[in-house]
Amino acid sequence: MYFCKVSVLFTDRFTYIDDCIEASNNPKDYKFYKMNKALKIYIAGHKGMVGSAIWRALEKKGYTNLMGKTSKELDLKKQQAVLDFFKDEKPAVVIDAAAKVGGILANSSFPYQFLMENMQIQNNLIDGAFQSGIEKFIFLGSSCIYPKLAPQPLKEAYLLTDSLEPTNEWYAVAKITGVKACQAIRKQFEKDYVSLMPTNLYGYFDNFDLKSSHVLPAMLRKFHEAKNNGNANVTLWGSGTPMREFLFVDDMAEAVVFALENKLPEYLYNLGSGKDITIKELAELIQKVTGHKGTIVWDSEKPDGTPRKLMDVSKMKDIGWEYSTELEKGIEKTYNWFLENIESIKETKM
Repeated sequence: MYFCKVSVLFTDRFTYIDDCIEASNNPKDYKFYKMNKALKIYIAGHKGMVGSAIWRALEKKGYTNLMGKTSKELDLKKQQAVLDFFKDEKPAVVIDAAAKVGGILANSSFPYQFLMENMQIQNNLIDGAFQSGIEKFIFLGSSCIYPKLAPQPLKEAYLLTDSLEPTNEWYAVAKITGVKACQAIRKQFEKDYVSLMPTNLYGYFDNFDLKSSHVLPAMLRKFHEAKNNGNANVTLWGSGTPMREFLFVDDMAEAVVFALENKLPEYLYNLGSGKDITIKELAELIQKVTGHKGTIVWDSEKPDGTPRKLMDVSKMKDIGWEYSTELEKGIEKTYNWFLENIESIKETKM
């Protein structure tokens, strides 16, 4: 047993527990104390799948001062616009869920945009928050930051230990710079800037455009349309043998709330289920959920991407967070949402 000397600092933003008399090896000891639900929290990318899930999760927890701006209201690629926004609005917390995202085809076709636009967005947000004196910043990235052939499951320590997957290295390089920028601010200035790296996300408000979406929503749409086309065959890229992990976006949002309400002891954490399946198994599961009765055809001339991407999520589990939605249930929820919103499904224009 150990006893904490509670040194409480009252500000208009946070209340902290500063130190303990005796150091503890239990990461759960690093906590925010009585988080103020009226804190002004800016969610960059609040209209996207990730940002909207975070918004819902925070509202559910009773946070009352959330704010977001559409890309028309605030162009995050423009540095001065972001600085002016922080100066005027003075948020206490920034959650960066804004990014240019897409699947293998989109990344391969538009490498410059995926590199430059993501760096512009995140650099303006991170440096703008730092220059504005914002103490709490949560940066969201992706499991693609890890090397293509890194040992499985992927540990945070594997960052920058080998070469990246070529099909999405542009996006990965951008996200790595965001992680390292937050780490540098944390190290040099002792601000609570933390990076969360989710595995493959899916769920409500996903992008279902077949030219730019990720594998799960693309499959869901393909199987749905094939079912409605007399159970036509569905052709999928690759061999079906690569293994992937998936996390329901609302579970990810709960992890962000956890990071908001706790002062995490390290700069980088993986978010995932800790379970993976083959792409072939995923296709069969989606086929089952959608009710498609046709044949699946695998186009082996198309690339597979990384052979396996499974996250080691033990660090987050050790400090008190883990996923709750199993894959089949999450796909069912996503498909039901897809059916309810089919007339206005988001399609990304490149």
